[in-house]
Amino acid sequence: MLHKLQKKSLVEQVSSQIQEMIKDSVWRIGDRLPNEADLMEQFGVSRNTLREAIRALVHVGLLEVKQGDGTFVLATSELSAVLQKRIQGAAVLEILEVRHALDREAVSLACLRRTEEDLTQMAKYRDQCLQYTTENNLEKFVEADWQLHQTIAAASYNPLLIDMYAHLFEEIQMSITSTTEMNDANGAGHNDLILAIQNQDAASAVHCVDMYISHFKQIVLPKKGE
Repeated sequence: MLHKLQKKSLVEQVSSQIQEMIKDSVWRIGDRLPNEADLMEQFGVSRNTLREAIRALVHVGLLEVKQGDGTFVLATSELSAVLQKRIQGAAVLEILEVRHALDREAVSLACLRRTEEDLTQMAKYRDQCLQYTTENNLEKFVEADWQLHQTIAAASYNPLLIDMYAHLFEEIQMSITSTTEMNDANGAGHNDLILAIQNQDAASAVHCVDMYISHFKQIVLPKKGE
């Protein structure tokens, strides 16, 4: 039986528009939203409607209101807000285990679905990783390494997996930073992984993931007797 579609209320419409603008990076995490008067004019709504919409986004964790200072962006989506809250107290090892699961599935799907454009992007970030290793620039290396893995996730063409990976950005990047050793082995690992994806060899690609995650775990796990 078909049900009559319900129109969105003004509050829901404003809330959705704010979420879309955050998603589209009009306002980024940490940014302060324009003042009430400007937002009311922009959306063409009353003060009460605007405040209800903002209150709803505060409730789900996307926004934070600081009295006397303004309204600030905390997360890029409800999923991001939930994940951030959930993993705030998680250990690096736990984050690595989640990353392991995501990376294994991402590379498996990338082997099936990658395009030539995807491979070009992967090679670009691999080369950047090599460059920053040579320059001993850890911060730049971590950023390039993240872009490489995000490109691999994107090549899975699974929107939910891509979304989860993107919204774990900060914590995954922290796990990379805390476990990264800048040496030639990183470059070899990247080469092997990209070659496996290029050859659509899922078993080899998953093996590459298992190897670097195992290496990271050895770094973060306390040694026996310590």
